[in-house]
Amino acid sequence: MSDTPRILACPTCKKPVRWTPSNSYRPFCSKRCRLIDFGAWANESHKIPGQEFDDVLSEDIDPR
Repeated sequence: MSDTPRILACPTCKKPVRWTPSNSYRPFCSKRCRLIDFGAWANESHKIPGQEFDDVLSEDIDPR
């Protein structure tokens, strides 16, 4: 295994990030970028495409 740390792009600002145990914010470059991403999830800006949960439940109900 290589001792060279992986360098990835921060998902928020795209700056290079060292993937090492000492980087407590990985995969983000900073606490600020981590909080920006968390805020987007909390605001529902990041969504996984698919049916709404209520729509799926109503399709499963047998109308008999």
